[in-house]
Amino acid sequence: MSAAALPTPAATAQAVFKGYLPRVLQARGWVLAGLSLVPVGVVMLVVLIMKLQGERIPPGIAVEVFHKVLAQYFLPIMALVAAPAGIREDIEQRTIPLMLARPSAVWALPFGKGMIWYALGVLWLAIACLGLVAIGGGLEELPRMVGALACAYWAELAFLTLLGLVFKRGALWGALYLFIWDRAIWILPGNLQRLTFAHYVENIAGSKSSVVNASHMLAQTQIATPALVAAVVLLLAGAAFWALSGWKLQATPIGLAGAEAEG
Repeated sequence: MSAAALPTPAATAQAVFKGYLPRVLQARGWVLAGLSLVPVGVVMLVVLIMKLQGERIPPGIAVEVFHKVLAQYFLPIMALVAAPAGIREDIEQRTIPLMLARPSAVWALPFGKGMIWYALGVLWLAIACLGLVAIGGGLEELPRMVGALACAYWAELAFLTLLGLVFKRGALWGALYLFIWDRAIWILPGNLQRLTFAHYVENIAGSKSSVVNASHMLAQTQIATPALVAAVVLLLAGAAFWALSGWKLQATPIGLAGAEAEG
């Protein structure tokens, strides 16, 4: 078949998206929903009980839940759960040769599969942010909170997809980065903070996960990035990670024996 007859990358990604879309209703899809909605739901229940008992609701609880629960822990876990459902799953289950049986733009396959889980994750994250409004978050903060999580999830999902194609234990390396390096933002000097996802989430959301001052041992001055610039950085980083994922898949020898899943 001539190269001219090959589907465009957009057509390939769209076909993969439509073909795999029903899989979001399987267990992994509901786990993603639970990871975003359950923690906010629990906090909403606690706040409701406190109100019924006439207790004072701590101010700023919505911001605390956003940063210290959703952004710091459950967002990375969602990316870690969703990323293996992308192209890495097809490699490990030896189904990738079936995907390549038809003419396609191979490098667009990781992006097509990733967009299924990205769209689902953003949906649940937006609903979770609506729950934060119910416990005291301002409506004016809602677009920034949703935007911060959507941009970060885009970049983190693409990052973990790339690691899954480069390393056999890519999820492990990704977890180390997200839960050790990213959490160390308050002790990282200067521009090293820009190498964390947390830095951009905080600047897009317009609030900090915690106040860092001189009384904190090893604390460093937290640098600032304009919200729009932070969003663009995450979007461009995600696009670069998706492109590199496609390049890595394109360069990986695919055979029926599945040896490509072992390296």
